[in-house]
Amino acid sequence: MYNVSNATQDLSTSVLVIGGSLVGLSAAMFLRLQGVPTILVEAHLGSHRHPRAIGYTARTLELFRNAGIAAQIAEAPPGYRLRRCKVESLAGKWFDATDWTPGQPDRTNTPPPAQQFSPHTGAAIAQDRLEPLLRERAAGLGAELRLGTELRSFEQDEHGVRAWLREKASGREYTIRAAYMIAADGSKSEVRRALGIGRSGPGHLQTMRSVLFRAPLEQYLERGISQFEIDQPEFKAFLTTYGDGRWVLMFMDDVERDEAALSSAIQRAVGRSDLPIELITTGRWELSASITDRFAAGRVFLAGDAAHTLPPTRGGFGANTGIHDVHNLAWKLAAVLSETSTPQLLESYQAERHPVAWGRLEQTFARPDYAQHNAEIARRVAILDDSAMEFGELYRSSAILGAAPELPRAARPDEWQGQPGTRAPHLWLEQEANEAGEPRSTLDWFGHGWVLIAEDARWADAAAQVALELGVRLTCVPLHGLANRDAVRLAFGLEPGGASLIRPDGFIAWRSPDLKAIPQHALREALTAASSAKLEARSAT
Repeated sequence: MYNVSNATQDLSTSVLVIGGSLVGLSAAMFLRLQGVPTILVEAHLGSHRHPRAIGYTARTLELFRNAGIAAQIAEAPPGYRLRRCKVESLAGKWFDATDWTPGQPDRTNTPPPAQQFSPHTGAAIAQDRLEPLLRERAAGLGAELRLGTELRSFEQDEHGVRAWLREKASGREYTIRAAYMIAADGSKSEVRRALGIGRSGPGHLQTMRSVLFRAPLEQYLERGISQFEIDQPEFKAFLTTYGDGRWVLMFMDDVERDEAALSSAIQRAVGRSDLPIELITTGRWELSASITDRFAAGRVFLAGDAAHTLPPTRGGFGANTGIHDVHNLAWKLAAVLSETSTPQLLESYQAERHPVAWGRLEQTFARPDYAQHNAEIARRVAILDDSAMEFGELYRSSAILGAAPELPRAARPDEWQGQPGTRAPHLWLEQEANEAGEPRSTLDWFGHGWVLIAEDARWADAAAQVALELGVRLTCVPLHGLANRDAVRLAFGLEPGGASLIRPDGFIAWRSPDLKAIPQHALREALTAASSAKLEARSAT
């Protein structure tokens, strides 16, 4: 039981998270990994009975790896690609299967080592199976989860946010004072409405109904396809599995059906009437696509569906984008709250994540799955490579030094070669393993502070001195002892004397391809700019 029932008036915390679904729980987990006192409130006592999201990208699994929960999630086999097939019914005629991205190279076989961009492959796990893992991890790290508690109202000033909360079971009301607040309260976010933030984009697309059921249909998954477009005269629907015996049938209409009609529709989609079917629950879906005009207002930040509603895709743009939002935000809040950075750093959240949301919305409507909507935003949009969208999106902000405006918004990691503003590349570290005997990745260097990658020992001396001056956690990873040192240098775009500065979220903030005349001065200037560090205040003391 996570709910704390003996709360007193006027509690205080550093960050208050509104919403305890995927994004809110991820926010609480990432914040606690950074040591930030966090309280999360959620109106419900647990996960929704009808799971929504199911697909999580390799990049999301990288973040979960850093948080210590990736090993609990079963991943897709190497080379797996999510395909969709148009069928008359599962037992009837099958037509050609399609990929999410047209023209992608065949990845049915494991790609060569140079193209293995991640230590992970992604996972298909139902949202109501993943949320308990996030809940347990966040609470284990010290986050205070107040379930069955709703936000009544809030106000903010230059010093913080005050929220009025109500325990639904007891009716007791109390307030929490926080330095900052994250609104992860969904597509109908009351926080966003209270802030008066508008939205842009195609908007409402369609209202749909669905039924969650259990049936022995595993034999139809043997071809490696798990998504099916049911195409019959006067019957169009979408059928997919959650991989645990549960299936969902989605209707392309807003018609309420009784149990008999639901069972009949399932039998029609399956093409058989001889199988046992257990109806679990039904759902009503608002399919929409919009991006908020701002991701922040004062000390309140929007994340996940509160900030952007991205329709379900085989690219996994919905829930994954929200999880990446709060990972981007967590380390920045930690830096500002610890007073090693100024609040200016928080402005980079909007600058970095807002373009990503728009880019993913455009990519959604540029692909065949949503081309039928003829969205204006997709016109003249080039479809990007899947690996570019997943691992190679470029950030431009004051927290990135060297992301020129003429650079593309995304590219494959091997094309970037350590470009500032991109995710630091993954390479397996030869002859190295963790405590469990598993191979280590370059990604395992990141996530616990700033990291400087360099071969020349003079960079290590500079890092130690600059860390002391700025009061930040800065670790230097020496390359000279690595068996595959040359491959790592190439991936990060470095000469033997160069260095790369990596942010706590694993993104490259700055790079010096070769050795600077005075490494300490160059590094101090770069870290001060990228982190909005309080150099003058610390130097004065």
